Amino acid sequence: MAFNRIPILDLSLARNADTKQSFLESLRSALLEVGFLYVKNTGFDDELIAQVIAQGKAFFDLPEEKKLEVQMKNAPSFLGYNKLGNEITARKTDWREQIDFSTPHPLPTASDPLYYNLLSPNQWPDPDYLPLFRPIYESYMRQMSTLSTTFTSLIAEALHLPSTAFSRFFDPDQQHKLKIVKYPDLSSLPADQQSQQGVGPHKDSMLTSYLLQASHHRGLQAQNLSGEWIDCPPIPGTLVVAIGQGLEALTHGVCASTTHRVLSPPAGEGPRFSIPFFQGVSYNATFEAVHIPQEIMAIREEVLRKRGVDRMDDVEFTFTKGKWAHLGEATLTNRVKSHPDVGERWYPEILARIREEQRKDRKAKEGRSDFVKETVHIEKGMDDEGSLPTTKEITV
Repeated sequence: MAFNRIPILDLSLARNADTKQSFLESLRSALLEVGFLYVKNTGFDDELIAQVIAQGKAFFDLPEEKKLEVQMKNAPSFLGYNKLGNEITARKTDWREQIDFSTPHPLPTASDPLYYNLLSPNQWPDPDYLPLFRPIYESYMRQMSTLSTTFTSLIAEALHLPSTAFSRFFDPDQQHKLKIVKYPDLSSLPADQQSQQGVGPHKDSMLTSYLLQASHHRGLQAQNLSGEWIDCPPIPGTLVVAIGQGLEALTHGVCASTTHRVLSPPAGEGPRFSIPFFQGVSYNATFEAVHIPQEIMAIREEVLRKRGVDRMDDVEFTFTKGKWAHLGEATLTNRVKSHPDVGERWYPEILARIREEQRKDRKAKEGRSDFVKETVHIEKGMDDEGSLPTTKEITV
């Protein structure tokens, strides 16, 4: 049975010895059956959250030239501002405006691997216009870093592992990332681009992500294992936690990453705002996995057996073992794919390879489509002549 709602977990229960075991059982169920959940009672100060939201919205009110001063394509780090319609997911334009930050890192050296370009200083908006922006977001990212580390240790315990089971996959100064996103409503989009894709179907890359829904708008949806889209409406005082592909890879698929998307707000409802935080993993990590206890594997197998259907998923799994030597290579390639303008300026060889692979994929799909059409035509013709029955369904 595929999930039809998103569970809500009370994080305060994990801080109490008397209720922690109950929390871990609920967390295990959410991990194995859903891969998407809300957490409440996170411990964040309400005033800090209010300031994070207010400063995030204020950024988008800056004059265009001030936003372009910190444009993403200024640097090879994929940190910075992206104009509306400048990102691609699932080969379609995402109708959102956004700015990306990370926890602080210096510039890489010439001897570092290419994917170390992802570890770089932030491009901060002009403090003369937003004097509180940087200190508020640096404080929020520090606290989110602590929360994500704590939550990952709880995930380990929920899987009957030591709380430190995932620690070896983190750098001492581990990078984590954050976006501030504005999704305009449909009336604000170009007349010929009335797509509902705020951001297309995707899975988050690393271990876990934590979304602060910063306005009242619906639009976030998670895809269950039957291919249905389940609404994740804003709930005050909560963060939405998504399991990433990195955690799925490390746990042999026990913690499945869940495909999700955002639909643009309907015309007249104004923009939707969200602030996701992405827990990082060492870019030097290889695709080894932790040992998952047999009893946990058995629970996951039972979940799959009860569901009784093959997994339907709109997104291909990225971190396939054997395709990449290090996680950083896969991450850099995915970033170039999502931001071709940055790729054209800083990574033209990677972008050319991606486009060639996409060209081959399109050609292969066109070939399969032509084969299906020809097969239907031939078999229907035979049926008209009374020789063979018409094929009712063709699976390619």
